[in-house]
Amino acid sequence: MNLKDTGAWPRYTLASLTAHEAIPGHAWQGAYLAERADQIHTISALVGFGAFAEGWGLYSEQLADEFGLYADDPMGRLGYFQALRFRAARLVVDTGLHDKRWSRQKAIDWMVAATGRSVGAVTSEVDRYCASPGQACAYKTGHNEIVRLRNKAKAALGPKYDIRDFNDAVVATGGTPLSVLETVIDRYVAAAKA
Repeated sequence: MNLKDTGAWPRYTLASLTAHEAIPGHAWQGAYLAERADQIHTISALVGFGAFAEGWGLYSEQLADEFGLYADDPMGRLGYFQALRFRAARLVVDTGLHDKRWSRQKAIDWMVAATGRSVGAVTSEVDRYCASPGQACAYKTGHNEIVRLRNKAKAALGPKYDIRDFNDAVVATGGTPLSVLETVIDRYVAAAKA
């Protein structure tokens, strides 16, 4: 979390941001992997797969909602919905910059209008998208794939499905290309059926 300007992080955004960055997000993911470093494939230990890692972060925000984190926190729930809107806007801006040839200023102006975030907060985001084409889209691509695979596992396992086991199967990869993740989940389903 970049705290150069704390005003870029209104209090209502902190619950979903914490789920993304801490538990069940990246901090849990990192701790899980640190405990099992000897079990992680060498490639996963050396190469970061952005769609996987950030997909897990968005999935973690969803888990927090599903587990009732916002039940007594209407502002936190609003922050979660605002984060969803922000992620959708990022898809448009990333695509606008790199496919539609938007200028940096057009991307900033569009994102401020679409999200209501401050110019300073949006500017740092747009600069990141300029430097890393497709990075913003990778978040949602990874999230969509994890959710798709979860639904596939639920359908295949029925009452044998356990969300904890599914989440462990995903994170235990150490990070993997999304095309490989489906194979991992298929093995998890086969083992759970046995």
